[in-house]
Amino acid sequence: MLSKLAFGREDKASAPSRGRWIGAGLFLLCHGLVPHAWPRHAYGLSLTFLTLAVLIAAWTCRQRARASGVQGWSLLAVALLLWAGGMSANGLVYLALGNESGETTLSMLLFILYGVPVIFATASPMGERWPVRLVDGLLALLLGLLFFAHTSVFSTMAGASADDSGNLVRMFDIENSFIAFFALARFSACRDPRERDFFATLTTFAFFYLLMAAYINHMQENSDFSDPVDLLIDLPFLALVLMASHPRGPQDRPADVPLRRERLVQAASPLMLPATVLAVSAGLMHTHPVWTMIGFAMATLVYGLRNILVHLANLEERDRLERLSQIDGLTGLPNRRSFDDRLRDEWARACRHGGTLAVLMIDIDHFKQLNDGLGHQEGDARLRDVAQALAGCARRASDLVARYGGEEFVAILPATDAQQAMQLAEIMRGRVFDLALPSPAPLGRVSISIGVSWTDRPNEEGGETLLARADAALYEAKRDGRNAVRIMATPEILPAVAA
Repeated sequence: MLSKLAFGREDKASAPSRGRWIGAGLFLLCHGLVPHAWPRHAYGLSLTFLTLAVLIAAWTCRQRARASGVQGWSLLAVALLLWAGGMSANGLVYLALGNESGETTLSMLLFILYGVPVIFATASPMGERWPVRLVDGLLALLLGLLFFAHTSVFSTMAGASADDSGNLVRMFDIENSFIAFFALARFSACRDPRERDFFATLTTFAFFYLLMAAYINHMQENSDFSDPVDLLIDLPFLALVLMASHPRGPQDRPADVPLRRERLVQAASPLMLPATVLAVSAGLMHTHPVWTMIGFAMATLVYGLRNILVHLANLEERDRLERLSQIDGLTGLPNRRSFDDRLRDEWARACRHGGTLAVLMIDIDHFKQLNDGLGHQEGDARLRDVAQALAGCARRASDLVARYGGEEFVAILPATDAQQAMQLAEIMRGRVFDLALPSPAPLGRVSISIGVSWTDRPNEEGGETLLARADAALYEAKRDGRNAVRIMATPEILPAVAA
């Protein structure tokens, strides 16, 4: 059933090539025959084949990481190098001392640390920011050290009592089980086809390795390297080579994973590491109480730090999205929503303090003709040029220039009288006209018309009234030939302003 995760694709393009299968078979054949052909060197030769199988798997995973861009493949390659280092440590002891009695402390440490990169790959979401992933990495390393603390209790399998050897084997079973079930959980909720392929491969390999290790540790605990059972150790690594080297076809699509499951696993994944650290720390309570306290403290503090970093990142993302929701994507100016919020705030402030308020409605003349004649790309470029010119004219921090929609812009001018509003509007009109932006319009260049409205009695009318008057003034400017500025203030002061 598990093999179908990675091998269940029936089309020819997705099956591993026949050459790889033949290569894996020849490797097993050589491993089985060569030690018997040179029995005096059987131990060293078998260790060499075992190490070589793991190194080939590590190299294949590294190549897959380069091809797919999925970081998990690189982490798996690092894990395999650690495992190969543990096997090499055994080989060095054999060459230096002729010791065939069992694992060394160094090799045991490396075999334990093999699980750290893999657990990190499964428990730390790849999309998290680097500070969060660094914290996850520290927890994964702490977990590996706690596992090793267990091995220091039981020494090594060679020379350990039956009870200690059994405890050591159970510790390996726990670590391998964590890896397998963590990988299965991530695979079950992964949509991205590249990451899903990685977790499918990792899940298959992890369960295969779990079964192989459990059989050898429980059923063949008295066997030594160079025995035929060594071929079983090759199998999960050679299977990994076949899975990792097989290319995915272009027909792959995001998996149809229930959204609820995806969110549940995404939310629960960060809990895998601290929960496992707490569980392993509790197992050291009677033998290494100091390690237990360290594990409890680190799991609590580091996970708390992780939550702080994630919360800060969420706040930053929320602020970024809030800013984006207030900005027009084309021109970079505040958008209609931002303008409405600002007008409401400035109107309320003017009502409280009895201040004045002016609004400018700005429209690019003959914009449809410009768009039709030059194309929408040029039209967008003209919108950006005009937006930049208008924003450059409003120099006070309290002034706001926004894109109202289409080719229309709007400006809010707090604490501004009618004359100042007219002056700024005229500056804007002249600035745009002086840009001499080519246009198929009658004047041959881009121009704007501006309607100005102003009030000193905000308590007696609303912002909608001010906007309506600015729009009416804009209509007057267009009716009078465009490239013009017109004002419509409160009725009582219109003659004075006109004069």
